[in-house]
Amino acid sequence: MHTQFLSRDLSWLSFNGRVLEEGGRNAVPLMERFKFLSIFSSNLDEFYRVRMPSIFLLNKVKPADPENIDLLNRARQMIAAQQQTFGMTLRTQLIPELQQYGIELLYNKETPESIAPALKAYFQASVMTFLQIVELSKDHVSFFPKSNALYLAVICRTVSKREKAFIINIPSDALPRFYTVVQNDTQYIVFLDDIIKQHLPLLFPEYTLPAAWNIKVTRDAELDLADEYEGDLVAKIEKKLSKRDDGSATRFLYEPGMDQARLQWLMGKLNLPPENMVEGGRYHNLKDLGNLPVKNIQLLYPAQPPLPVMPGAPDSIFEAMQQKDRLVNTPYQSYDTILRFFNEAATDASVKEIYVTLYRVAGDSRIVNALITAARNGKKVTVFIELKARFDEDNNLRWSKKMKGAGVTIINSIPALKVHAKVALVKKKNGNRFRYFGLLATGNLNEITARFYTDHVLFTTHPGMVMELELLFIFLTRRRKPSGKKEIAFKHLLVAQFNLLDSFLELIDNEINQAKQGRKSGIIIKMNNLEEKQLIGKLYEASQAGVPIQLLVRSICCLEAGMPGMSENITVTRIVDRYLEHGRVFVFHNNGNEQMYLGSADWMNRNIHRRIEVCFPVNDPGIKKEIKQMINLQLQDNVQAVSITAPANNIPVPATGAPVHSQLAIYQLLNQQQTAQS
Repeated sequence: MHTQFLSRDLSWLSFNGRVLEEGGRNAVPLMERFKFLSIFSSNLDEFYRVRMPSIFLLNKVKPADPENIDLLNRARQMIAAQQQTFGMTLRTQLIPELQQYGIELLYNKETPESIAPALKAYFQASVMTFLQIVELSKDHVSFFPKSNALYLAVICRTVSKREKAFIINIPSDALPRFYTVVQNDTQYIVFLDDIIKQHLPLLFPEYTLPAAWNIKVTRDAELDLADEYEGDLVAKIEKKLSKRDDGSATRFLYEPGMDQARLQWLMGKLNLPPENMVEGGRYHNLKDLGNLPVKNIQLLYPAQPPLPVMPGAPDSIFEAMQQKDRLVNTPYQSYDTILRFFNEAATDASVKEIYVTLYRVAGDSRIVNALITAARNGKKVTVFIELKARFDEDNNLRWSKKMKGAGVTIINSIPALKVHAKVALVKKKNGNRFRYFGLLATGNLNEITARFYTDHVLFTTHPGMVMELELLFIFLTRRRKPSGKKEIAFKHLLVAQFNLLDSFLELIDNEINQAKQGRKSGIIIKMNNLEEKQLIGKLYEASQAGVPIQLLVRSICCLEAGMPGMSENITVTRIVDRYLEHGRVFVFHNNGNEQMYLGSADWMNRNIHRRIEVCFPVNDPGIKKEIKQMINLQLQDNVQAVSITAPANNIPVPATGAPVHSQLAIYQLLNQQQTAQS
């Protein structure tokens, strides 16, 4: 039987389309809808930086392959349709609604004469400071536009009717993208782009100005690091980072109205391939809409303060962990417990050793500052920091150097692997012995993203799990690829490159065997992305054996649900809401003796085959029950949930019965539990 796999790229674009839909939903507060448009725009930029290069490469390697040509065409069609929806949503819904609150976002509008003096003063005093003007004449070297930077292409005409072309940067990296003028109870919000356009005569007093257009170039963001590093890895990554914005162009976005002759001439001067031309709107980088200067809390989601964790627990987090396993569910519950874990480890005299993996670090990380404090307090602190975390390389390099300077032992990236696990281990002296305290999480140890990423953080002293954590850190200090799956015999933890893939296949096989023997079976999995073909194939096999499978997949899903004879026992649900669904949860019925795992690993090729990931069992019955309650609420969601169908559409879940808004319901559930424990 033919096994079908959906395109990961079209599936991802479908997810981004679902994000865009939130921007048009009246039930979402107005400024939150602007944020969803901002996220959509930012996501699309990343798609052109990360995925489009791969699609272009496929078409270069096999230029006549109908499947590759179809993928590129369908991707472009989906993007074009979504961009049209974006523009309509902004023009016909969001901007008119802003006007009801006395706020005028001047989008494709003339600037009122009454605010012109204020704009001119701002231009002369602040904007001109940052402008760089480059003439694109035949005598000049071609200008190289940086990736996703904003520019104006300006055509000037001399008295003798000779035309000259110039490029001017729009300095949104140095100044806010929007400038506000308040007049007669109206707040006017003006694009920086328009302020510069309006004052071009001040920059070119000797010319007439026939035209000026906004342009933007997006470039391939891959660093192309070799698998085997020789020499200083930090220096190599720093060198690559300095050239990231110099990658090959994947999109040339230009404002409508530029005539073809000038457009082709400009493409030549900028050394851009014509096949990557994309006509956009008047404004680019609309991810900046998330920073609109509107201060009205009534236009935001209602406040949902993080709930306290462990009311009535001992003053020491380590004492609380010795009583039983503890769980924090962010952002519903306070991140303070995680910060306490590291702060207490840094100052507790009986703590002798701390081990941590870091993937994406907060810009002003209190966790890293606690690790620095711990090292200065004489503790042995070992940190594995992944320098190849895409778009976080620079920040991770900075923290790596700062920690190393404070005496922290730093272990950098493993050749040909990324370490994506989110774990920590504290060794506390107790007489002549050590007590081990483990932290295992589904998301990054990052207090900023924890405010809007739904994740789970487990604190445990389970002897088998914490001992295996130590084995993992011993392996990481060697900074090499595993020589074989049996190199470390993990029995409790599921670790990619060791036992994770085989363990998940065995867990699914067990459900298949249960179903074939007429026993009850079932699989529930929640993850961000599902792509790995061997695991998808095993899920298809389980469906054919009669195993009911419920999948919650936020983004990429290459599994096609509901195919007769293949996947009719599989449902796939996507939830896009106030918070970014990020936690990974794996539940297997196991003939009534349910097995549950949490972890860092999506079922993607990269996670399974090219990363060190850690998934971990949930042993505490109370924690199991809590997670299962949350998962069940998400499976019942009929407000924010959609079904992912074969063509990767987003089909709203039928609103039968009482409405279930899972993120709101989960907050209420945890609040009730916390109140009951107080």
